[in-house]
Amino acid sequence: MNGFLRIDLSDFDNRKEEIAKDLMKAASEHGFFYVVNHEIPVKDIRAMFNTSHSFFDLPENVKENYPLDYPRNAGWEKVSQIRPSTGVADLKESIQLSFHNASDLRPTETEVPGFNNTAENFMEQCNNVSQQLLICFAIGLGFPHDFFTRCHDISQPDCLNSLRCMRYFEHKSQKNQTKSSKIGACRVGAHNDINTFSLLFQQPGQDGLEVYHDNNWTAVTPEEGELVCNVGHMIVRWSDDRLQSNLHRVRNPTSDEYQGPRYALEYINEANRSVIIQGRTKYTKPITAGEFLMIAMEKNYKAIKASQTTNPSSSTTTVTSTSGETPMTPPAMVSV
Repeated sequence: MNGFLRIDLSDFDNRKEEIAKDLMKAASEHGFFYVVNHEIPVKDIRAMFNTSHSFFDLPENVKENYPLDYPRNAGWEKVSQIRPSTGVADLKESIQLSFHNASDLRPTETEVPGFNNTAENFMEQCNNVSQQLLICFAIGLGFPHDFFTRCHDISQPDCLNSLRCMRYFEHKSQKNQTKSSKIGACRVGAHNDINTFSLLFQQPGQDGLEVYHDNNWTAVTPEEGELVCNVGHMIVRWSDDRLQSNLHRVRNPTSDEYQGPRYALEYINEANRSVIIQGRTKYTKPITAGEFLMIAMEKNYKAIKASQTTNPSSSTTTVTSTSGETPMTPPAMVSV
């Protein structure tokens, strides 16, 4: 398990205080941890992966009917998420699924039978697990038990929680996307997340996720059915830096590892856009989640432009703005 703690959610109602203590230790020491006994059946995780495979296998001209809609934080993109650490786009495609007003950005029942039912069921299951973790974070940080669950309410129209399904391209077709040996060859460049936290799912035999901790890159290797949770900047701000949001990346496979496409699922928890994110001792200035995300987007954009200035060969197509303003990027797609 490489030193990452396992947070056991069994008998949740009777063990909240114990779980909260374990959660605070994991989130303050590593910012990454495994979640077990979470009540999402393996068969449902496999079903969501299979559904995502079916979508990604559609012809390109069909997927193009569902382009990423930045204001609605939903839709399909390909090779468009640029990391300041590399200055180039991640070698993947993804489809983002939101809870409200984006049904037209999902494939039809004819194109991918059962897509909506499978996705909606899985998103509800992920949200249930997230709500348990949010309760424990509130307990551990000394907030009212329902504080964070109220801040991440999927019934509200300004909800930003979403599910991202990803396919990283098979390794043999990749070019080395890094600009320094220190970063190392990777499918996703090193970055932190700006959200509250994410639940990550990967398939057996498709490792590659690594966390930078104690000056080393450490592999994250969950067993099938285990979730990986990583802490983001939103809850770090709420915690006044008691919690950690660590750099992580997805490295390229080595020569003796599986070389084909890598699939992953990420359930992204972000505070509702109108929610105030405010610490109690250090980050006392009130700021809405929407403002917090916009600041992060601007920071990300400037870092990318600076990176591309020093590395002119990097692609700039996804950050070009015809209006001269910082281009809109869906909140969950931004990483700093």
